[in-house]
Amino acid sequence: MSLPSVTEMLSQLVASNSISSVNPEHDHGNREVLEFMANWLEPLGFSIEIQPLADSRKANLIATRGEGPGGLVLAGHADTVPCNPELWHQDPFHLEERHGRLYGLGVCDMKGFFPLAIEAARRTAHEPLRQPLIILATADEESSMAGAMALVEAGRPKARYAVIGEPTGRRPVHMHKGIMVERLIIEGASGHSSNPALGRNALESMYKAIGELLDLRRELQDKYNNPLFAVSQPTMNLGCIHGGDNTNRICGDCRLDFELRPLPGMDLAAIQAEIERRVFPLRDSDGVEVRLEHFRVPPFATPDNSELLKLCTQLTQHAPEAVAFATEAPYLADLGMEVVVMGPGNIEQAHQPDEYLDLASVEPSIATLETLIRRLCV
Repeated sequence: MSLPSVTEMLSQLVASNSISSVNPEHDHGNREVLEFMANWLEPLGFSIEIQPLADSRKANLIATRGEGPGGLVLAGHADTVPCNPELWHQDPFHLEERHGRLYGLGVCDMKGFFPLAIEAARRTAHEPLRQPLIILATADEESSMAGAMALVEAGRPKARYAVIGEPTGRRPVHMHKGIMVERLIIEGASGHSSNPALGRNALESMYKAIGELLDLRRELQDKYNNPLFAVSQPTMNLGCIHGGDNTNRICGDCRLDFELRPLPGMDLAAIQAEIERRVFPLRDSDGVEVRLEHFRVPPFATPDNSELLKLCTQLTQHAPEAVAFATEAPYLADLGMEVVVMGPGNIEQAHQPDEYLDLASVEPSIATLETLIRRLCV
C-alpha cells in the first residue's frame, strides 16, 4: 500500500512540536502528531479512536485492526521533552541524516518507533488477523503520565501483549524502577535578620528536613537491593532548592524538589507515609507550615514466565534487562497485558542535544515488529 517512507513519516513527526512540560511556557499539544498517524493507519484498515484529555490540545490515539480477546499493542508516547535549540547543530524540528544517523528532537525518545511500527503493519496489512493489532500513541508521558492514566481510567485498550518502543537498544526490558517526584514546601515568617525572634527561618527548617530525607535514603538503601539493576539500590536525588530573597532578611519560605527511584516490590504509599512522618513534625517544633506535593510512577516487572518476554528474548538474542528509567509499562500492565519495553535507540541519546537514531537499527527493528505481529496476531 502507498505510504510515505519511514524517514518521510519521521520527518513529519519531528517537525510537529509536541513538547510536554510541567512548565506552561514550554508545554504544547500532541494532536497534530496523532492526525499524521491516523492518516497513515486508516488506509491500512485500522479503525481510529482519538481519546481526548482534559487539556483539549492533547489526546491518545488508539488505532485497531482486527478483533478478538487477545492481540498485540505497539505503544509509545507522542510527546517529547523541551530542548535548547542553541545547543543543537541543526534545527531540532528538522530531521537530518548525517553519518548513518537520523537527527531530530524525539527521533530516539520516541517518535522514531511509530514509523517502524506503521511500516511493520503495512507489510502485514494483506494478511487476515486472528487477534487484533493495536497501535497506541499517548500524551504527556514526559511530564504527567496523563495519557497513560486516562487509559487505565477508561479500561482500554484491551489486549494480551504490549511492546512499548522506548529506546533500549532493541534489547527486551522486563523490569524498571519507579519514580517518586516530590516537592517539599516550608513556609515560615520573614523578618529583620538582626533579631532571629522576629521571624521563623524556613531555610533552617529545610536543613532539618534534608537531614531526615538523607537518613531515610540510607535506610532504604540498606534495606533494598536488586543486583539485576546497574544501580542496585533505590536512589534519592535532591534536585533543586529555592528559598529566601536577601541576606539581611529571615528566609520566609523554602522549596525543595527531589525524587526517589524505588525498586520493584517497594511500597510507594508506605514510603510516602514515611516521608510525611519525618518532615511534618517540623510544624510543631519550628512553628512553620509544611506541605508535600508529589507525583509517582510505579516500578514495573514482567513475570519471568511471560510468553511475550520469551519471544522477544528469542527474536533479539538478548537476555532480559532491568533499567533505571520509568515508562508507561505499569499502566498497561494494570490493563491486564504482558508488557515488554523494547525499541530502537539508546537512552543515552534521549533528552540530549543532537538526539539521534542509528539508521542501521531501522530495518532490524521493523523485522522484529513484523515477526511479533505474525506470531501474535496473524
